[in-house]
Amino acid sequence: MTIRMYDLAGADPSFRFSPYCWRIRMALAHKGLEVETIPWRFSDKSVIAFSGQGAVPVVCDGDKVLHDSWAIAEYLDAHYADRPVLMDGPQGRALANFARHFSQTVFSPIALKAVLLDIYNVIDEGDRPYFRQSREARVGKTLEAFTISEDEARAQMRPALAPLRALLQDQPFVNGEAPAFADYCLFGGFMWVRGVSAKKILAEDDPVYAWRERMLDLFGGLARKAPGVGA
Repeated sequence: MTIRMYDLAGADPSFRFSPYCWRIRMALAHKGLEVETIPWRFSDKSVIAFSGQGAVPVVCDGDKVLHDSWAIAEYLDAHYADRPVLMDGPQGRALANFARHFSQTVFSPIALKAVLLDIYNVIDEGDRPYFRQSREARVGKTLEAFTISEDEARAQMRPALAPLRALLQDQPFVNGEAPAFADYCLFGGFMWVRGVSAKKILAEDDPVYAWRERMLDLFGGLARKAPGVGA
């Protein structure tokens, strides 16, 4: 039975930009599992009410309903143990856990300043009042005042990603010679930016940029083929 996943979409339903959903899209491809993605928007709370959640990803595997990207990844490794592992033992789990926290506490705050207004511009009109009100309350400014330029985003991102850059100078993936969930935790954020914005937050001579290109090409170019504003 094909797994179903509710996946955050823009006004154009082919634009899928949730970093957490992208973690799971890549994880499912890593496992070689088929998935039907169902476009979901911020105003579609009732659509996923059955899950007890108000946000995505929500994954349905038969009668099993899952949420939270970390819990979903743990489920996939436990339930599909005969397929390639996402987190190989305690060390692999620890590395992925570090990667998700690095993404959420270092990468995402800068990326948010770069793309918050871009997100508003790509979401459905019905989502815009909620998005503006909730995000402006969260950041304490208008979307326009909060959002920084491409040059400023790149300037802030470069030193912030120094540990990741140093690692990727020594090995092709965060996980080592081959990608795993640690890579997908970080890559989801880059797909978030790519999905909603044309801003280039990485210099092309950056090892992180080269890693991002390798990630885009995984699984037959799954991520590279995904429609979005960026490239």
